[in-house]
Amino acid sequence: QVQLVESGGGLVQAGGSLRLSCAASGRTASTYAMGWFRQAPGKEREFVAAITWSGGRLYYADSVKGRFTISRDNAKNTVYLQMNSLKPEDTAVYYCAAAHGPRVVYSYSGSYSDWGQGTQVTVSS
Repeated sequence: QVQLVESGGGLVQAGGSLRLSCAASGRTASTYAMGWFRQAPGKEREFVAAITWSGGRLYYADSVKGRFTISRDNAKNTVYLQMNSLKPEDTAVYYCAAAHGPRVVYSYSGSYSDWGQGTQVTVSS
């Protein structure tokens, strides 16, 4: 299994920026892709962005395209989510997750086996 620890959440005003980090440890050699998901109170968990660990292919939800950027630092076993032009509707607990194997649906939470504890992002209006 892979252990994941998110950091970087906090309170920010609408239009501001925030950068989330997710440090991975454990059996990281088997990780094929890393994803970011978010869940607001009373809402289902939704896909935000994903990146393949080796190839760096990127995937984004339509709601964050042009505002969020996912990236990785393989040497540090860390993935990042740069969030710009934040909106109140971005308020949620953000989770990073690891998927194993090439046959994954990047926007489907069930494709990810290991999850972090989450970090709260609050955007005020």
